[in-house]
Amino acid sequence: MNGTLITAIFGITAFWVILYALFGRRGEQEEGLTVDLFIAMWRTKRLLGFIDSLARRGRRFWKVYADTGIALGFLGMAYVFYALLKTAVSALQTGGEQAGVQLVIPGVTIPLTYGLIGLVVVMVVHELSHGVVARAENLPLKSVGLVLLAVIPGAFVEPDEEALEKAPLRSRLRVYGAGSLANIATAFLAVLVINFAITPILQPSGVLVSGVLEDGPAYGILQEGDVIIAMDGQQIKDMEQFIVFMNVTKPGQMVTLTVLRGDQELNLQLELGTHPDNPEKGYIGIYPAQNVVSKVGAEWLVLPLFFALYWIYVLNIGIGLMNLFPLVPLDGGRMLDDVVKAYLPENIAKPVRYFAIGVGLFLLALNLFPAIMNLAG
Repeated sequence: MNGTLITAIFGITAFWVILYALFGRRGEQEEGLTVDLFIAMWRTKRLLGFIDSLARRGRRFWKVYADTGIALGFLGMAYVFYALLKTAVSALQTGGEQAGVQLVIPGVTIPLTYGLIGLVVVMVVHELSHGVVARAENLPLKSVGLVLLAVIPGAFVEPDEEALEKAPLRSRLRVYGAGSLANIATAFLAVLVINFAITPILQPSGVLVSGVLEDGPAYGILQEGDVIIAMDGQQIKDMEQFIVFMNVTKPGQMVTLTVLRGDQELNLQLELGTHPDNPEKGYIGIYPAQNVVSKVGAEWLVLPLFFALYWIYVLNIGIGLMNLFPLVPLDGGRMLDDVVKAYLPENIAKPVRYFAIGVGLFLLALNLFPAIMNLAG
């Protein structure tokens, strides 16, 4: 297990031990902080009025919006099921080398700051959408609040579950489907801003070393955060030029890398290794990414905004769709469960529901296992 993961696990565990020691004996409350094992929830009723006002202003719009969420929910459910089935088959064929689901851990599998920003946006728009649609359907809400699940922050809207269970099927489906619809709409807006407002003022400026493999030729020579701007004197502005250069290299070839490291420009000698997928090609052993700079300056604002929007897009699409997987307690699972119970006799609905749960857990396990092994290894 790598050192970064061990350190992260130790730090997370220590944080929760301290938090539980300070606040873990208070029990569940209608308002205020509740701390349980790796779950902290802060509830309030103060924002319920804001949600009510949003729901009242466009009740007809919210119903049409939520009907769109129902359609998207079932389409997304089918797509996610197919995608996970396909990657599960690939995982079995490759002996578990291919991961179909990536774990979302800020600072470990995704960038800490941008990952946290993206996750907060995911949860806020998701739960706010649930809450507004519930109120548009005249369903009561008990509270809203913030939640911390291990290291993943979020927000929640707590409906009156008894009232929700007694509501008509269409109302329940509207509430369930609204969350993922908000995530996908948010991802779409983020892409629009990136493509039409930010990308036009960015230009490629070398290849960023986003990671260095410990057993690769570059280990001890290149560092995470280095920017490769030339190779053997040949200017490298983008990933395409980097790939073209590497495609004609050979194992054992000496290459001079010109890199930017902070404010310094360095010329580094590197002997290429053998590419693991092609023994005829040279290999550096890094995780390359496109480096960009702003054409208009103000990089302290433009670049962080670009990366924040990028992760807002990635996480809203990924989590929004994954939430439609037909497995309770995910929204997709609740939608499928309610439809099965409404339209099938109990003696048929019950085995269908258990079958869906069993298949869902099996597919999820096949997709998660490679991701866990990659993280641990």
